[in-house]
Amino acid sequence: MPVLVPDGEAAFARPPAAEGPFGDAPVRLPPRPVTSPRPTPGQEAAFGRPAAVDGSFAGNRPTPPARPVPPPPAEALLRAFGPPSTGQRGLQDPPAGRPGRRRTASGPWWKSDARSDPWRDPYAPAGLGAPAVYDEDAQPGPVVVDAQGRKKLRLRDLSIRLTVLSLLAVLLVGAVGGGLGWYLTRTAGETPLLAPGTQLSKVDPGVTREPGSVSDIAASVTPAVVSIEVRVGQAGATGSGVVIEGENGYIVTNNHVVSGADGVEGAEIRAVFADGSGSAARIVGRDPASDIAVLKVEKPGLVTASLGSSGDVVVGDPVVAIGSPLGLAGTVTSGIVSALDRPVRLAGEGSDTNAVISAVQTDAPINPGNSGGALVDASGAVIGINTAIASTGGGSIGLGFAIPIDTVRDIAEQLIATGSAVHATLGVATRSVTDGARDGALVLNVEPGSAAANAGIREEDIVIAVEGEPVGSSEELVVAVDAHNPGDTITVEVVRGGSSTELKATLDTA
Repeated sequence: MPVLVPDGEAAFARPPAAEGPFGDAPVRLPPRPVTSPRPTPGQEAAFGRPAAVDGSFAGNRPTPPARPVPPPPAEALLRAFGPPSTGQRGLQDPPAGRPGRRRTASGPWWKSDARSDPWRDPYAPAGLGAPAVYDEDAQPGPVVVDAQGRKKLRLRDLSIRLTVLSLLAVLLVGAVGGGLGWYLTRTAGETPLLAPGTQLSKVDPGVTREPGSVSDIAASVTPAVVSIEVRVGQAGATGSGVVIEGENGYIVTNNHVVSGADGVEGAEIRAVFADGSGSAARIVGRDPASDIAVLKVEKPGLVTASLGSSGDVVVGDPVVAIGSPLGLAGTVTSGIVSALDRPVRLAGEGSDTNAVISAVQTDAPINPGNSGGALVDASGAVIGINTAIASTGGGSIGLGFAIPIDTVRDIAEQLIATGSAVHATLGVATRSVTDGARDGALVLNVEPGSAAANAGIREEDIVIAVEGEPVGSSEELVVAVDAHNPGDTITVEVVRGGSSTELKATLDTA
């Protein structure tokens, strides 16, 4: 019965004569023709057969020449490396002939089991035997012989029992020897090593300390030198001081030691004495122009230092410095006076000190904390108050400077009397100059109405002398003027316009 399908499915309908899914005979499509692509002209020129050639290769191709035949090897090479002759096995016989085989039953290297032992006969058939067994205990140990041919006995050649007995004997001998040595060292001789209750003899060396020695000076002056402790808030500083008047408790020190506490609420100044006792101190007066200050403590009966005269000091005199360097109270160092009248400008950090002093120079080691301490001579008299050091790294290098005691005495008396000190002034600002042949102080500024202005000193004048004493720097000019009192008339020599002129100046009060 025909099957009706829609028009769109006509292409997939079963043929009318087919009963099954594909009919009785399968319908096969014919194979598609395969056409190879034509080569390009370039391909034909490169890979195509020449037009005159029919076969795969040209028939007239030249025949290659025959290979050269190598010459026959030498006779010696043939005998050594040639193939074996007929009937010969293995390598060929040596030139002298193959030695005869020694297969005798009585020979030492030929036994009845030779056919099963390939190590004796290389022509014996190979065969596996029993595994090798090595009994280490049954093997004799090697014999060690030294250079002289003597047999050496080793520990493993001995039996275990003999080895253990030998080690026990060695340990026993060591223990007995050690115990005997310890006993002999404890009991040998008449004097034992240890003697409980021994007391060493007391010997009086009889040390003699001559008067004027450093120890004698330290013993007499140290009680008059005090440590000054200053505390301002959380900050603190230390310095030194010298008792100059014991009944009323006056102590001289440097202005830069105590200036930071003057007028500051809550600031404390304390003097600590050689016996360890301390007392609060008050500022009596201070002089920034000379770096001198005087303190007062309420402790009567203090040991007073002997004040000498700095005018009697000469270079080379032995001196002793006493103070509290780095907070180490009662420190004593010694040296000599290395220079006098050394102009030194003082300007303490955190202080209003601005002074120029004619210092006593010493090589006695002085460090921070020595400021305000005593510099004494061989008689124990104070000749200066230690004030400054010359240093490249903050420590002593053998250059210390002290304010001469004559200056200290004058300023301290003024401070105790009035609370302040007066100084003479010329009224000029100067700078050190030199022309290579002569030094001086160049006048930079003249104060109106000052002693210099009234004397006729002008700017750009060069001061070269005061009262006939040479002046080589601005510091030397300050020292020369300060050596006089206010109201004194001095002679000032100046260079002006290439010639020198002497002028009279009446000093003012600073």
